[in-house]
Amino acid sequence: MQTLKEVECGQSVSVVKLHGAGAVKRRIMDMGITKGTEVFVRKVAPLGDPIEVTVRGYELSLRKADAEMIEVQ
Repeated sequence: MQTLKEVECGQSVSVVKLHGAGAVKRRIMDMGITKGTEVFVRKVAPLGDPIEVTVRGYELSLRKADAEMIEVQ
């Protein structure tokens, strides 16, 4: 299992599953990250937090904790 947090800068991956529950999972889904969505990792901050991704045509910054809940392939 690989999470979005582990993806290298410049790679494109597909979302397999969202972990977490309640409001956190709902917030991630509201940002457009759902099962089957293509996500491109644009930038990773020097300390790894936040991670900037392109999803559904727009740029989005995610915390490491949120990126860890997104299983990708």
